[in-house]
Amino acid sequence: MILRRRVPELWHRLDVTVRDLPLGVLFLVASALPVFHGDGTEVGGLPHRPADALAGAAAVLQCLPLAVRRRWPLVCLALVSGGFALDQVRGYHLVAGTALPIALLSAGSYLDRYRRTTLVAATVAFAGLSVELHRRGPGEPAAEFVTFYLALALAWGVGTWMRSARVAEAEHRSRVAEDARTAERTRIARELHDVVTHHVTAMVVQAEAARYLTAAPDRLDRTLTAVSDTGRRAITDLRHLLDLLNPDHGTGHGGENRTPPVGRVLTLVEQTRRAGQPVEFTEEGTPPASTGSADLVAYRVVQEALTNALKYDHGSRTSVLVRHGEREITVEVGTDGSGSRAASPGGSGRGLDGLRERVDVLGGDFSAGRRTGGGFLVRARIPARSPA
Repeated sequence: MILRRRVPELWHRLDVTVRDLPLGVLFLVASALPVFHGDGTEVGGLPHRPADALAGAAAVLQCLPLAVRRRWPLVCLALVSGGFALDQVRGYHLVAGTALPIALLSAGSYLDRYRRTTLVAATVAFAGLSVELHRRGPGEPAAEFVTFYLALALAWGVGTWMRSARVAEAEHRSRVAEDARTAERTRIARELHDVVTHHVTAMVVQAEAARYLTAAPDRLDRTLTAVSDTGRRAITDLRHLLDLLNPDHGTGHGGENRTPPVGRVLTLVEQTRRAGQPVEFTEEGTPPASTGSADLVAYRVVQEALTNALKYDHGSRTSVLVRHGEREITVEVGTDGSGSRAASPGGSGRGLDGLRERVDVLGGDFSAGRRTGGGFLVRARIPARSPA
């Protein structure tokens, strides 16, 4: 079984010239066998001639160039065509004549430059060969030459179709790879946004509040300590994100606790409280054994909502509800509108849009907007497993 798998692998590792050579050798051997003499391709009706030294040269010219049919298709076609002309004019009618359609197919498939010139030159050469064969032969009707030409044109056409299919497949793979890179860049941008924005916003709000606490050293010290703690958590979360981008992230110290579970929402709430936001946190139910990506998405929903609360409704009463069901996680974060806009970096709207896309991917529902009586409400229903 192992040998059966190894042989194809070793074969495909060989140079393409080595892999194409056996076909040419096969035709050459067949042309040398007496049983096949005179049974090859015949155009023009010339009488059969016994093999001689020129027959050997014609066979070699038609067969061995097939080894370079993919690497140098134009060279292959020129040599095979010359051998075919010698074969037909001399009346050998070798089996090696079968190599001409293969050379044409290969040229149509692998030739990148001078395609039209090659096609015109081949047509002119065939017309000249047809005239010479008609002059030497018994006067075969022109329809025979036209039919053979159409057969050769078909071989070129099949090669052209193969080339187009190969190019289309390469373009498709390139588009798929580019889409994958774009999706990965988008995912990284979202993670960076989620990780950085919340911590930086909290630090800015805390630093802004510290300006007014110079007369209260104890409160100032607590505030500056909270800024330091928030900065350290930001660095830790960034390291976790960088571990995800590291191909070897499954080993070493970065391999544990990368994905923030919903249980860490309480830590997130405490951090927001230290930034001056009164937050009431409620968690209901028991998390399912397996939640897939729902855990992380739920955490990000709370994180982004609390970040917006700090930015646009600072100081207002904020409620966070996380409810665990058997098959889904429900998250609700709202403010009462009694706060004020903090002196913090403005938003781009990317956070909520990114959350909506994440929830949609998992087959859930997401809404965010102003409340009638003031404040805002973010609500998300996140299936614990992706839909089949």
